[in-house]
Parts: sequence; C-alpha cells; structure tokens
Amino acid sequence: MIRALLAGLCLLHLAATTQPAAAQAAYDWLAGPAPGEAVAERIAPPPRFHRAPAAAGSFGGWLRGLPLLPGRPPVHLYDGRLKGNQEAHVAVVRIDVGTRDLQQCADAVMRLRAEYLWSRHCAGDIDFRLTSGDRALWTDWKSGMRPVVRGNRVTWQPQARPDGSRASFRRYLDAVFTWAGSASLEKQLARVVDPARVEAGDILIHGGSPGHAVLVIDVAENARGERAFLLAQSYMPAQEIQVLRNPVSLGSPWYRAASAGPLPTPEWDFRFEELRRFPPLRTCP
Repeated sequence: MIRALLAGLCLLHLAATTQPAAAQAAYDWLAGPAPGEAVAERIAPPPRFHRAPAAAGSFGGWLRGLPLLPGRPPVHLYDGRLKGNQEAHVAVVRIDVGTRDLQQCADAVMRLRAEYLWSRHCAGDIDFRLTSGDRALWTDWKSGMRPVVRGNRVTWQPQARPDGSRASFRRYLDAVFTWAGSASLEKQLARVVDPARVEAGDILIHGGSPGHAVLVIDVAENARGERAFLLAQSYMPAQEIQVLRNPVSLGSPWYRAASAGPLPTPEWDFRFEELRRFPPLRTCP
C-alpha cells in the first residue's frame, strides 16, 4: 500500500514537471484558450532524449507551451508580405507581429519575456534597458509616464492618464522596441557560465548594428546529461516569430549543446559563448 502510494506521488510529480505548459499558462494575446498544438506537443525530442523538467510557473515551461499555427505555414512580415527566406523555419508561433517594423530579433525576445511576466502578474519585473542606458519599466508606463527623448538621453515624464490595460501594455512594448535592441538587451543579460547546461529561456545574442538574438524555447536531455534545444526568432524586417530548423542536422530542428565553439543558425552564426540569461525575478516569486 505504501509503495503504491509513493509510486502514485512520483507519477503526479513527473506529470506536473513534464506536461506541456499550454494547459497551465495563459497566452493573453489570444482571444481565448490557446488553440492548436503547443511546441511540446508538436515537436518530439530527439531519439534517446526526454524533455528536461520545467518548474511550474517558469519561463521555460511557459515557452514550451507556446501555441503554434497549424502545419508549416509561410512566415509573414509585419506588412503582410512574405518573408524572402522561407527555408529557415519548421513552425510559426501563433502571436501577432504588429503593423509596424518594430518586433524584430531582440524585440521578439523581449515580447515573449514581457508576455510571460504579464501572464504571471509580475508587473514590477517588466523592465527593459533602452539603447541610451535608461530603463523602461511597465509600472512607470501604466502610471502615465512616457519617454521623452532629448539627444541621446531618455527621461520619463507624466504625460498620460494611468492605464494598465492590455492595449496600453502593447503600446508600451512598441515603445520599448523603438528605443531598445540587441545591444541594450545584451547588457541586461547575465552570461551563462557553461552553455552546455543551456536552459529554456536562455538567449543567444550578438549585440550591435547589425546584431541578432534568438531564444531557447525548449530543452531536452539524454541519460548522459547531454542537452539539446530548440530556437525561435524574429528577424529584419519585423516578422512572425518562427521555430528555427537546424541547418547542420538533417530532418531535426534540435541543436546539440556545447560549452564553446560555433553555433550556426539559418540566418546568423553565433558562438556558444554568446549564450545569456535573464537575471532572477525581483518582485515576483
């Protein structure tokens, strides 16, 4: 009886840490419950790998549950045109790109991070660094503060009524996308000491003009502790967020983790040493 009870508790714990997050997390840009398949439901781990456990409420678990459009549709730009390169992706995330050329590479990373924090009601942690070095806090924006640009400096001044609505949140994100980029985001992130221990939610980022950033949206592990991971990106011009194929692995979108060395993706060549991570949350458990 005791053994059966313990076994049942173990199974419940395993289910809580490995089940797709789509059933647990909110994706508030959608009009209703997340339709279609989530990342974890659509893309199986590589042979002899299993998905690494994701803590309840974690950024990694939320990313694993991202809803995908059916099949493998073409990637559209912000203005409705088709992206020129349709060979870079294996799936497209079901999320809007906006109607302006704003939600590009680092912006897509910030969008998903902000959406995750919004879903957790972690308003105090929605905080991004602008290219000027100044901070852009959602709590300032929703209280009515707005950025005022003079030369290379940004100051925040009261210019609007307080508004914490969903529509106001999207306007805040567009402002962040306007004044931030890969260089500023890179400065906000912490270096991952051992990229072979990559985690969902990590970012490969090369800050600059041009620069690029892609987001780790899922991680799998084998019996030897080796890890594989999935990547998602937007790019220039602003375009739908897409799950990337692996250009050096036939038939699999999974990348194998390493401690150092080159990491080619379809539209940018990174190095594992460029792996970064958001710092711990300050105001949200």
